[in-house]
Amino acid sequence: MTEKSTLLNCHKRIAPYIHKTTVLTSKSIDKMIGAELFFKCENFQRMGAFKMRGATNAILQLSEAQKRKGVVTHSSGNFAQAISLAAKSLGISAHIVMPLNSPKVKQNAVKEYNGQITLCEPTLEAREKAAQQIINEIDATFIHPSNDIDVIHGNATAAMELLEEQPNLDYIFAPIGGGGLLAGTALAGYFFGNKCHIIGAEPVEADDAYRSLLSGTIQLNKSANTIADGLRTTLGAINFPIIKKHVKVITRVSEEEISKAMLLIWERMKIIVEPSSAVALAAVLKSQNKIRNQKVGIIISGGNVDFKNLPF
Repeated sequence: MTEKSTLLNCHKRIAPYIHKTTVLTSKSIDKMIGAELFFKCENFQRMGAFKMRGATNAILQLSEAQKRKGVVTHSSGNFAQAISLAAKSLGISAHIVMPLNSPKVKQNAVKEYNGQITLCEPTLEAREKAAQQIINEIDATFIHPSNDIDVIHGNATAAMELLEEQPNLDYIFAPIGGGGLLAGTALAGYFFGNKCHIIGAEPVEADDAYRSLLSGTIQLNKSANTIADGLRTTLGAINFPIIKKHVKVITRVSEEEISKAMLLIWERMKIIVEPSSAVALAAVLKSQNKIRNQKVGIIISGGNVDFKNLPF
C-alpha cells in the first residue's frame, strides 16, 4: 500500500470519531498581510486540539489483544486528553503519566475522560520510567505523543481536509514542538497539495527544530521558556526524517510576536486559541513579503487555554 492510500484510509478510519473542523477566514487579517488566509480550526476539534486525530488513529490500529490491555502515554497537556478521550470513545483503558506540576485544569480534563493518572517528577527521565513501569505491570501499549507513525498519519488529516476545501494553497504554516503535526502536515502537502510549500513555525525560545533542520541532526533545547507550552517538546527519529525531506523552512518568532498574533485572532476572529496555535500566525505575519498575494493555510492547532495565565 502506498503512503498516499495509507493516509486516505486513515482519514476514513478516524472520521466517525473526530470532528471535520471548520475553515475560517478574516478579511481584516488578509488586508493586513496582503494575502488570502485560510484557518483550519482544530481548536474546535474534540478535546480542543488536533491531537485527537493522531491519538484515535493510533488506538484504532491496535490489535484486539492490545486493546484489552489498554494504552499508556506520557504528556502534560493535549495528548493526555486526546488519548484519554479516544480510549474512552473506543471502550479501552488509558494510563496517563503526567508531571506533578501539570496544570490542575489539564489533570481534571484527563480524569473527566476516564484517563488514569500517574504523577511523576517533571523530567523526561521520570516520565519514561513511570510509563515503563505501567507497561511492565499490565502490558499496556505505549503511544508516543508525536514520534509514532500512526499518530503522524492521523495528524495529517487536518491538512488533508484543508487541502480538500482549498486545493490550490501556496503555503501551509503549522506550529512545531515534538514534530508530529508538522510531519503530518508535510505529508498531506506532498501527497495532496498542488506545489504547496509547508512552513514550520517555532518560538525563538524553543528553536530546536530550526537548529535541527539547519544541522541535519536532532538538536535539543537547554531551556524552553516560552508561553507556547505545547511546543516545548523535542523532535523524534520517526518524524524528523519526514520534516527534513518535505520542509525547507522553519520560521522563528519571539514571545512578543506570539502574544500579538494570539490577541489578533481573539480580537478579529472571535475565537479562542492557545499560544502554540498563535505561533503559526506569528510566522505568517513575519513572512509577509514572501507570501504577498498568495493563498495561505494556517493550522490552528488547539484552543486549550489557561485563562488565569493569558499573555495579554
